[in-house]
Amino acid sequence: MMRDNPLLRLEALGQSIWLDFLSRRMLISGELVSLIQQDGVSGVTSNPAIFEKAFSEGDEYDGAIAELAGEGLKTGEIYEALVVDDIRMTADLLRPIYERTGGADGFVSLEVSPHLAHDSAGTILEARRLWERVDRPNLFIKVPGTWEGLPAIRQLALEGINVNVTLLFSLPRYRAVVEAYLDGLAERSARGLPLAGVASVASFFLSRIDVIVDPLLEEIAQQGGMRAQQVGQLIGETAIACAKLARAQYREMLVSDRFAALSAQGGKPQRLLWASTGTKNPSFSDVKYLEALIGPDTVNTAPLETLSAYRDHGRPAPTLDQGEQEARQVLQRLAELGIDLAVVSQQLEDEGVQKFIRPFDNLMQALERKRQAALAR
Repeated sequence: MMRDNPLLRLEALGQSIWLDFLSRRMLISGELVSLIQQDGVSGVTSNPAIFEKAFSEGDEYDGAIAELAGEGLKTGEIYEALVVDDIRMTADLLRPIYERTGGADGFVSLEVSPHLAHDSAGTILEARRLWERVDRPNLFIKVPGTWEGLPAIRQLALEGINVNVTLLFSLPRYRAVVEAYLDGLAERSARGLPLAGVASVASFFLSRIDVIVDPLLEEIAQQGGMRAQQVGQLIGETAIACAKLARAQYREMLVSDRFAALSAQGGKPQRLLWASTGTKNPSFSDVKYLEALIGPDTVNTAPLETLSAYRDHGRPAPTLDQGEQEARQVLQRLAELGIDLAVVSQQLEDEGVQKFIRPFDNLMQALERKRQAALAR
C-alpha cells in the first residue's frame, strides 16, 4: 500500500471508507479486491439503482439468467438469486476485515424491496428472509428510515439482524432511528439475548439536501432586499450543517445512561454513515462531502468517481467535530429565511423512495425480457 494515498490516511482518523457500488464485473475482474488492498475500502453499499446499473453494464449476468430461467425461476426469484450471489461473494471478500476489527467493519449492505418503504410488517419479513438466505454475519439489511421503517428497525435489532438505516435527511428522524435501535437492543437485553453481535449504521444522505435547498436560497437572492443579503454563505452548507448536528446527537447518545447500560452488556453504538457523498453541483469541490465530515467512529460511502477524486487530491484532517456552533447558525438562518427543513426532508424522503422504485422496476422489466429470450432459445 502507498501510505501517501489520502484514502488510506482516513483510517488513522477513525473513519471507514466504503464503496457505494457493486457489480459482478467488479468481483470477477478483481477491481473490488484492489480497492480493498490499495485504497483501504472496508465495506460496500448497494441499492436498487446500483444493481440496475450493474445488470446493464455488460453480459456477466446473462449466463446465470439463462440457467435460472431454464430451472423455472420467475423474474423476482432470478433477481434475488443473482443479487444474493454478489452479496455473498462481497461479504466473503470483506470477512477478514470484519474478523480483524471484531465486527466493527467489513460489511456489505443489501436493501429490501423499495416497494416496502411504507410497510413495516413486509419490511420485517423480507429482512428476515434475506438475512437467512445470505447467511453472512457481516451483512447489513438496508431499511428505509421512513416512519413505517422505525418499527422494523426496532424489531430487527431485537432479532439480532444488522440494519443499515437508509434515506435519512432530517435530525428529528435520525433521533427517532437511534431510539428505535436502542429500543431493540434494550428488548433484546431484557430477553437475555447477547448484544455483542448486533451492528447498525444510520445513513444520512447529504448532497441531495443541498440540491433542494440551494435553489430555494438562490430564489431568495434573486428577489433582492434584506433577505437576499442574508443568503450570503449559506449555499452548499445545509447538508454539512445537518451532518455536524447529527454527530452532536450521536455524541449525546454515547454519554447517555441508557446507552451506557447497553454498552456494558456489549451493545454497539449505531454509527453514522455519510451517504450521497458524490457532489452533484459542478461548482463545488468533488470531494466536498468527504473532506468536511472526517471523524472517528463514522463511515463515508462513496461512488467510484468520488473515491478516485479523493485519492488524487483529498486532504485528510479531523474536520467533523469542528464548527458545531456554526452549523446551528446555518439552520437558524435558514429558518429565518422561511426555509422549512421539515418540508424539505419529507420531500427528499418521498423522492428518495421513488428514486429506488423506478430503477428497481426497470431492472425487473429488463430481467423479464432476458428471461423470456432465454426460454425462447
